[in-house]
Amino acid sequence: MLLTISTTYQPATDLGYLLHKNPARLQSLEVAGGQAHVFYPEATAERCTAALLLDLDPVGLVRGRGGASGEGFALEQYVNDRPYVASSFLSAALSKAFGTAMNGTCKDKPDLPAQALPLAVKVAVVSAPGPDWPRRLFEPLGYEVEIETTPLDPTVPEWGDSRYYTLHLRHEGLRLQDVLTHLYVLLPVLDNDKHYYIGENEAEKLLHCGGDWLPQHPERGFITRRYLRYLAAYVNPTLERLMEGNELSEPAGETSPPDPLSRGEGAPVLSDAESSGSPSPRERGPGGEVNGEGDPKLSLHDQRLQQVAHEIYQLAPKRVLDLGCGEGKLLRLLLRQPKIEYILGMDVSHQALSRAAQRLHLDEMPPRQRTRIDLIQGSLLYRDERLAGFDAAALVEVIEHLDENRLAALEAVVFGQARPAHVFVTTPNADYNQLFEKLNAGEFRHDDHRFEWSRAEFAAWATALAERHGYQVRLVGMGEEVEGVGAPSQMAVFNLDQS
Repeated sequence: MLLTISTTYQPATDLGYLLHKNPARLQSLEVAGGQAHVFYPEATAERCTAALLLDLDPVGLVRGRGGASGEGFALEQYVNDRPYVASSFLSAALSKAFGTAMNGTCKDKPDLPAQALPLAVKVAVVSAPGPDWPRRLFEPLGYEVEIETTPLDPTVPEWGDSRYYTLHLRHEGLRLQDVLTHLYVLLPVLDNDKHYYIGENEAEKLLHCGGDWLPQHPERGFITRRYLRYLAAYVNPTLERLMEGNELSEPAGETSPPDPLSRGEGAPVLSDAESSGSPSPRERGPGGEVNGEGDPKLSLHDQRLQQVAHEIYQLAPKRVLDLGCGEGKLLRLLLRQPKIEYILGMDVSHQALSRAAQRLHLDEMPPRQRTRIDLIQGSLLYRDERLAGFDAAALVEVIEHLDENRLAALEAVVFGQARPAHVFVTTPNADYNQLFEKLNAGEFRHDDHRFEWSRAEFAAWATALAERHGYQVRLVGMGEEVEGVGAPSQMAVFNLDQS
């Protein structure tokens, strides 16, 4: 991926002082996933251009700590757009290569960082929800925005354009520090992915980098949600802190592309309705949850997990499976149930398992507690003897990530071979999607969903599966019920017929 910054401010070679990179030589540095190279295609008194070329290793992205988008699907791990699209990798490279400039420091010419410069930026290429979104993000900051479309296949023009664009930005007078900060925040927002863990430090970075301009931006809600990957635990407090002392509020008519739900830690939300939906009233449960009047409201994601944990608690099983355990949030709830003697978490993603181990602090667990839990890598589509002999199994928001024609393989593994006495399967309720203003008809809540079933479709699948394998099934809504469309998520509780 390539980013260039040009200026006609004279002497234009002052750009080298600002960036702390000598125009006379190539400079390279190691970054996450590969190398970054800084060089100057042109450097005269009239015009100077600095280029940042990021060279990522596709194999290294999979084998390294960061992982790759689509990890767990063997081909997509290695064949994807990560090495070519401006993303969080480029933001990280900007910070490492031009960190001093981003901080507004110039030792040799201390007054220069405050100087408004005519600047032109080119980014090849960006991924965006649509060609209008780069304009909606950069034009409110005073940029002239030009978009070059990229065809899906130049030899087949009838296929139309892809979602990749070359981005041109121009500003007649802006500090270089501001330009770098805008790019640092907004490029990952356009790409809608990050290669590293999102935590409280990311919220602090957004407040630091965006505190001067983000509160006034008409798309601040969209930017904050995407930058923090829809993690309600960080999105809502960060927006509140951004707006402290600012009389602006969210525009009533603001619209955004669909905010994807995922099973990631931190309860990503599709809309404010989900992030603040009232949880089903319950007494303090096995995971320590308190859902009563005056208690903090839970996201739909946390409601799902706590409802499954509560159902498992009522059964008092000794051995429990979390299939598709992700980063370990349900595992953490299950560990709080002392009657469970052994818990096995399985996921196809090695990266997710590593994060689960870190978040559960497996290395620091007392020996007796550590014997209660193991994490393994595996696929639900292949027979696995390790899954046999369990009392209960949970598949929370897992099935919709598989192609429908692969559900038969999952069924054979879980219900045919492993045969836990109790199985809990949750999935989104497609009937409810019409209530999400940000979803168009036919769209799914997450880019990786292969399908989303209505209540009737889910019931038909669950009932037929139960009959084939000797289970009884009970269907349960998850989240607040709405007349005519049901709850936002749905769960099938399978109990092995012991008669």
